[in-house]
Amino acid sequence: MQYSFRISPLARGLGWAGLLPQVAGVAMIASHSPAVYFAGLSLTACYAALILTFLGGVWWGLSLTRPNISRMAPVAAVAPSLVALGSFIPWMVGLPWPRPSLVLLAVGLLASPLVDRVLLAGEPEAAPWLELRQRLSIGLGLLTLAAASL
Repeated sequence: MQYSFRISPLARGLGWAGLLPQVAGVAMIASHSPAVYFAGLSLTACYAALILTFLGGVWWGLSLTRPNISRMAPVAAVAPSLVALGSFIPWMVGLPWPRPSLVLLAVGLLASPLVDRVLLAGEPEAAPWLELRQRLSIGLGLLTLAAASL
């Protein structure tokens, strides 16, 4: 069965709009305003974790619909949720948070296009989707690293 990876203008626009919460969080952190500083840190950590788990859901869907996909696809699909949950453990137990967690989440986001490429190896029709995913993941990963560094 062939699947289409055509990306509508609406989907493409919504993808790019998905960077806006992280941009807002970074701006809040960069303001150094005591009133919004921690809210910005929390926003960037929560949003990065949400998107990482969303990607796991995408990989889960791919693992269920692609008969020739790697047997490791379900593991790849579950890992982002575990990483995201793990990134909040320091906060839960009073350890330094969220900067180390932001770095962990950023690394996960920056590595996610590699997982996409492995899961969709041999599917040239996926190229437009892979390109968009790479750009969005790099953008969100770099914004998350920026939040960690401010």
